[in-house]
Amino acid sequence: MGRMFGTDGVRGVAGAELTIELAMKLGQAGAHVLTKEQAHKPTIIVGCDTRISGGMLANALMAGICSVGANAIYVGVVPTPAIAYLTRKHKVDAGVMISASHNPMEFNGIKFFNGEGYKLSDELEDEIEGHIRQNMKDVPICTGSGVGKIEYRFDIQEEYISFMKKTVPVDLSELKVVIDCAEGASYYTAVKTLKELGANLVAIHTNPDGTNINANCGSTHMEELQARVVYEKADIGLAFDGDADRMLAVDEMGNMVDGDQIMAIIGNHMRKQGKLKKDTIVVTVMSNLGLTLMAEKEGIHLEQTKVGDRYVLENMLENGYNLGGEQSGHIIFLDDNTTGDGLLSALQLLRVMTETKEKLSDLSKIMEVLPQALVNAKVPNHKKEQYMEFTEIAEAIAELEKKFNGEGRVLIRPSGTEPLVRVMIEGKDQDVIEAEAKKLAELITKIMF
Repeated sequence: MGRMFGTDGVRGVAGAELTIELAMKLGQAGAHVLTKEQAHKPTIIVGCDTRISGGMLANALMAGICSVGANAIYVGVVPTPAIAYLTRKHKVDAGVMISASHNPMEFNGIKFFNGEGYKLSDELEDEIEGHIRQNMKDVPICTGSGVGKIEYRFDIQEEYISFMKKTVPVDLSELKVVIDCAEGASYYTAVKTLKELGANLVAIHTNPDGTNINANCGSTHMEELQARVVYEKADIGLAFDGDADRMLAVDEMGNMVDGDQIMAIIGNHMRKQGKLKKDTIVVTVMSNLGLTLMAEKEGIHLEQTKVGDRYVLENMLENGYNLGGEQSGHIIFLDDNTTGDGLLSALQLLRVMTETKEKLSDLSKIMEVLPQALVNAKVPNHKKEQYMEFTEIAEAIAELEKKFNGEGRVLIRPSGTEPLVRVMIEGKDQDVIEAEAKKLAELITKIMF
């Protein structure tokens, strides 16, 4: 049996893989592990995105939390970074977000934050998982007055909005902005924040019904936003994912601006102002080679980690850096929040535009994006880590690396959250790298099934 926790919490199809029983046990084990050192009656904040299964899983999770003597504060639909912020602000013992981020609506997930608003270490996740696998035999269940209670605070998202406006108090009255809220957790917070900062705002996909989250919208489906920005003659488009911890942008001509470009723009602006700690940006191995070339030219040091914003964060904390993130749009501004925050990233990018008075298309020229091809190979979930154990696959990868050596690179990795092996090739010719990536992905699927 594989590890229960992936790169971003526990995920699966709600009701089938992520069952109410598992949600309850995660509540019990998580509350026990994260609050066992506390002398007082501990409290955990719980929120969710707009998925129809969110309430079902939240109630099961909170039943588990209360059964081991902890209290729960249920805040309803909020972005993931709001949970990280509110956990810190209210000095509670932990936070839990119920979301499967950019995944389709039938999936859901449970991710924990400690009392300081940081995602958990592998060691703590393993401890939680260990209690579940041992059927909670060392987790005491409370009765009588020892049982925890649930408090409902659906007004608390206003505190996150106030925090955003105070953190980046930018005047947006001269900008026309289109936002795509992915029928997800940002549908209220992002709209209200940007309007109150003065933006001339056009908001799309702000009518979640529980089943339409991420459906042909948001940061994983940018086409409609790209067209809308051009149609509206807007200055910028901003796309969030389902739980609003990531953001991708669109320039005034409808071109996509990805996480690497956003980090290049904001990082260079911060460096010029003396605000980029140690003149360093922390990125992952998936970042475009163009970002490396930009950094060399601008005197910025890049630190590379394995894929996953948690590994970016670990490096930032360990070495005292304040900017890091992923090409996918998870960007961490550690001076302001403890996790990737799509709205915060959007405001930071808008601030650069207002301070420089430059168009996003011009700001984006700081970095040339080299062609990349990313193709997903569907594989059995329990085998996805073992792809290199198949001789034919290993030989095909070695052959490709030899072919692109010096003129690109080949990166193969299992997804942390889905039954996929991701094939990424970077090179000079888009058609060639796409054909090779597709060919290798098909081989991987064929051999591993």
